[in-house]
Amino acid sequence: MTDPKDRRPVVAVIDDDANLRRTVTALLHDSGFEAVPLADGAAFHARGPKPGVDLALIDLRLANENGLELAQALRRRHGLPIVMLTGRGDETDRIEGLETGADDYMMKPFNPRELIARIRAVLRRAGHPGMVSPDRDDAHQIAFGGLRLDLERRDLVAANGTEIALTNAEYRILQYLVLNPGRVIPRPELMAELGADLNHYGDRTIDVLILRLRRKIEPVPSKPVHLQTRRGQGYIFLTGSSP
Repeated sequence: MTDPKDRRPVVAVIDDDANLRRTVTALLHDSGFEAVPLADGAAFHARGPKPGVDLALIDLRLANENGLELAQALRRRHGLPIVMLTGRGDETDRIEGLETGADDYMMKPFNPRELIARIRAVLRRAGHPGMVSPDRDDAHQIAFGGLRLDLERRDLVAANGTEIALTNAEYRILQYLVLNPGRVIPRPELMAELGADLNHYGDRTIDVLILRLRRKIEPVPSKPVHLQTRRGQGYIFLTGSSP
C-alpha cells in the first residue's frame, strides 16, 4: 500500500482560459503536484461525489459562472482548501472571497514560485500528509513578545511552537506592520497592501483586522503593546513595550 506521504497532492485548475490551464498544469507537474485542468464548475462536478482533489485553484472571473460562488460550493460540499486567481481589477472580489472562506488568492499575472509556495502553505495548514513542514530558518523569522513571524512559511508561532491561525488578510497586514516597525502607517497604505477598494470598504476593514490581530498576539488586547493606534494618523508596530 502506498504511503500517503508519498502521494502527490492533486490540484484542480478551474479556469476558462485554456492557455492558463496548460501553463499552470505544467508548473504544478514540475513542482511535484498532480494537476486536473478543468474549464468550469460543471467539469468539476462531473468527477462525482468524490472528485479525488486536494485543493481547488479557481479563477474568480469564469466566463459563465461566478467563481466565488463555485468556490463556496466546493468548500461546502467537499471541504476543499481554495486558492483563488483574480485579475488586477478585482480588488473587491479578493477581499470578499477571503472573508467568505477562501484560503488564499493570487493576482494575475502571478509569480510562478510564489503560486507554488502559496499552494504548499495552504495544503500544509489543511493537514495534507504529503506537505511536510520545512525546517524553520531563523534568518526568515522576526521575533516579538514571545512570538515569531516566519516570512518563509507565512505563519505565526507561539514560544512553544504552536501555530497561531491567521487568515491571509491578517497575515498580510501583520507582515507589513512588522516589516515597518516604529513607523506610523496610515489606513489607506494598509488598504493598498491588501489590494482593497478604499471607496467600497473604507477604514473599518483595517480596524476589524487590527482588532482580530490584537486578540491573537497581545497579552491584553485592550492594552496593546505591539499593535498601537495613533489617533488620526494610523497604526504603528512596536517590538517592545515602548509607548
